[in-house]
Amino acid sequence: MQRRDFARAAMLFPLAGSGLLRAQPQWPQRPVKFILSQPAGSGPDILARYVADQLARGWGQAIVIDNKPGGQNVIGATAAARSAPDGYTFYYATTAAMVTNAFTFKTLPYDPGKDFAPVRLVGRSPFVIACGANFPARNLKDAIALAKAQPGNIAIATEGPKTFSGMLADSVAGMAGIKLNHVPYTKAPDALQDVLGGRVQLVCLPDAALTSYMQAGTIRALAVSTGQRQPTMPGVPSLSETFAGFDYAGWNGLFAPAGTSADIVNRVNRDLEAILQQPEVAQRMQVLGSQPEPRMSVPEFEAFMRAERERWARLVKQLDIQPE
Repeated sequence: MQRRDFARAAMLFPLAGSGLLRAQPQWPQRPVKFILSQPAGSGPDILARYVADQLARGWGQAIVIDNKPGGQNVIGATAAARSAPDGYTFYYATTAAMVTNAFTFKTLPYDPGKDFAPVRLVGRSPFVIACGANFPARNLKDAIALAKAQPGNIAIATEGPKTFSGMLADSVAGMAGIKLNHVPYTKAPDALQDVLGGRVQLVCLPDAALTSYMQAGTIRALAVSTGQRQPTMPGVPSLSETFAGFDYAGWNGLFAPAGTSADIVNRVNRDLEAILQQPEVAQRMQVLGSQPEPRMSVPEFEAFMRAERERWARLVKQLDIQPE
C-alpha cells in the first residue's frame, strides 16, 4: 500500500511543478479597508464598524474603517472608485452617494453605476422626523398645523436640501401643503444641539443618529419614514399613517471598485449573509437603527440598485429638483 501511495504521489509532482495544481492564495491575506463618506461617530460609521467587526472575526484579518467625509459623499465615493480593484478596498455606502447624487449634481467625479460592483445590501435605515422636547407639537398633525399657522417660520434640520433627508423633508412638506425652512448640517450632533436649544424646530435624520436622544427624552419622534412602524420604536407612527402609501427608507450597502474579482465579491456577499442571519446580529443592528437584510444575492442587489435609481428619478422630478 505504501509503495502504491508513493508512486501515486510521484506522478503528481510534475503537475504541481507545472503550476496546474498550484494552490490559489487564500483571501484575505492582509487587512481590508472600508471607505466611508461619513465622519466617525455618525450612524453609518457605527453600523459599518459593527458589521466590519463581525466579518473580521471570520476572516482572521482586521478591517480598517477609513472615514472620508465631506462634499455630500463625493470625497469618499471618489476615493473608493479610484481604489485598486484588488479585493482589499470596499465602499460602505449609503443611498446618497450611490443614488441621489446622480440626480442632484450636474457632474460627478465618479459614476455610481459604472465605477462600482454591488456586493450586498446590508440594511435599511428608517429616517425620523422629530422635534425638541419643548416644541409644542405632540405629534405630526400638530406640527403640520403649526407650520400652516406660521408660514415660513418653522425650520427643519437636515443634511441639506438635496440630500436624502432634505428631499424626504420636502416630500412631506409638499404632501402636507406647508413650507419648511431647510437648515443644513454636515454633522448630526450639531443639528441636534440646535434642535435641543430651540434654534431649529424640527429635524429629519436617520434613526441611528437620534436613538440616544429619543431614549433620553430630549428629542421627541413624530414619525418614521417607512411604510410600517418599526419594532424598535413601536409608539412612533409611520408617515404612511398620515400619507397613504408613503415608504422611504435609506439604506447602507457594500460596494467594491469595478473590476474586483467576482469570486471575492461573491465570497463577501455570502459572508455578509451568514452574519446578518444571526439573531444577535439582527437585534444589535436594529438597536443601531438599521433593519438587516437577511437574504440578497449579488444579482438581486444589482436589481435593487436599478429599482432605487428609477424610484429616485421619479421623486426628483416630482420635487422639481435641478442638479447643480
